[in-house]
Amino acid sequence: MARRYGGNPAAAIILIAADIAALILVLWILFFVFDANRANDLVDWVHHAADWLAGWSKDLFTPDNAKWRTVLNYGLPAVVYSLIAHAIAGRVNRA
Repeated sequence: MARRYGGNPAAAIILIAADIAALILVLWILFFVFDANRANDLVDWVHHAADWLAGWSKDLFTPDNAKWRTVLNYGLPAVVYSLIAHAIAGRVNRA
């Protein structure tokens, strides 16, 4: 784990937070694409958390296909959070 998250504890916390956010977004994409039961508490929690995390990118892309729309509108924040976290963690590790 030390290799994955670097030596600085602050950088590790930044990367772990971004990984958790990306995981929630990817889980929602998978739940939506594979038609998970939305009445399930876990699916409902992931959906609400993903909506909050992707609030800034909602309806950024509007293809007709709902599955593609979900992949694009929730996948973009997952990638952005990961890229930003890695950039910040890299700066923290150099400091």
